[in-house]
Amino acid sequence: MVKKWKQYKHYPLARDYALILLGCIISGVSYAYFFVPNNIAPGGITGVATVLTHLIGWPPVGTLSFILNIPLFLLGFRSGGKLFVLRSFIAMMLLSLFIDVLPGKPITTDPMLASLFGGILLGIGLGFVLRASATTGGTDLAAQMVHNRFSFISVGTFLFAIDCMVVLLAGIVFDIQAALFALISLYVSTKAIDMVIKGWNTEQQIMIISDASSSIADRIMKEMDRGATFLSATGAYTGEKRGMIYCVVTRAEIMQIKSIVAAVDPRAFVTVTEAHEVMGEGFKQFSKKES
Repeated sequence: MVKKWKQYKHYPLARDYALILLGCIISGVSYAYFFVPNNIAPGGITGVATVLTHLIGWPPVGTLSFILNIPLFLLGFRSGGKLFVLRSFIAMMLLSLFIDVLPGKPITTDPMLASLFGGILLGIGLGFVLRASATTGGTDLAAQMVHNRFSFISVGTFLFAIDCMVVLLAGIVFDIQAALFALISLYVSTKAIDMVIKGWNTEQQIMIISDASSSIADRIMKEMDRGATFLSATGAYTGEKRGMIYCVVTRAEIMQIKSIVAAVDPRAFVTVTEAHEVMGEGFKQFSKKES
């Protein structure tokens, strides 16, 4: 069914807006059921709105977040890509709406649980939105404008500074524990965003340095039906040419490839690292949007 949908001309556009909608719902849940009831402000404009709403009591967090974002989007519309700004504005409106309209009581009143699970949900939601080439707040646009004017200030540095200011504000308005819980949620959400952006399928990339590289590569291809690539390597101390193999396998195949290397050359040097979102023959294929 999904393959059939992919044949339609407007599938990429529909997929992106579906991701934005889903991401905003998930992010809205994180605020409505975890952050706002527990006075946790995990950075950004919505974090500022959480603190201000606590101080003045009105308007609701989502509405205030929308109001605070308007000037940033008006400024960013002239400097950012029009499609990106439009999608981001839609995402911002949806997130603001879901924060205020989602019904029900908070899922937990334990700040630690709220910061952890709220951070996970927020990261997943924002990750979906980012995969659709959008964002949910004007701070990203403001960061880009600041970077364009002052090139020595990176976008990441500006966003980090904003988040730190929000956490500090939460510590002043609420208490120091609220600031610490906000830091936890900020860290967890960042990790969750990375997981969504880099992909769910984490494979393993292996580098093998061995004088018997040809024999090892031959067994990998025959016994595991995996490709292997020879790289040129020279020992820094001896100056001798060494054989090096680069190969990507699944987690389940790690032990098999280790057994092959151990059987052929027990003195081989092997490193194993994670490879996120592997695309190509034998793994996930490129989509039209990515190619």
